[in-house]
Amino acid sequence: MSDTTEYGWNEAAGMSLIAKLRSDLKTAMLARNETVKGAIRIIISEFPTRITLPIILESGKKSSRPKRDDEISNDEIITVIMGLCKSEKQTLGFTGKPTSDYLQVLEAYLPKMATEEEILAWAKDNIDLSQFKSPMQAMGVIMKHFGKRADGNVVKKVLESITG
Repeated sequence: MSDTTEYGWNEAAGMSLIAKLRSDLKTAMLARNETVKGAIRIIISEFPTRITLPIILESGKKSSRPKRDDEISNDEIITVIMGLCKSEKQTLGFTGKPTSDYLQVLEAYLPKMATEEEILAWAKDNIDLSQFKSPMQAMGVIMKHFGKRADGNVVKKVLESITG
């Protein structure tokens, strides 16, 4: 894979994800980096259909319109990228390949996932399992805290280890 170290995003950068995508697209075009350019174009092409705002037309019919760049949140873009990653991983599963350049570019724009240790430490410090009928009910609280950074399967595993 060609060098993609200058591409990617993290919240600490102080730049919105949409701005970073547009900036990286321009950089990739100037550098003639087809892999990154193609991946970013695919991400951006998903916005009009996946990131919409519900509206009511004058006739009273419900409809929706694509959100403008300034209306799109980082979380909405992350959801789109996660969906693209999931479908690429399924495709790779059929071909037997472990990864692809495309998948690596997509993952560069996702926030760093919370580790099992981070989730376990936070859960021990902030959750009283006696408040819940079942320990698995605490999953919602943990998922809300970590947001898109937590994998539901990892959270479930952590809760099972606490109660196990």
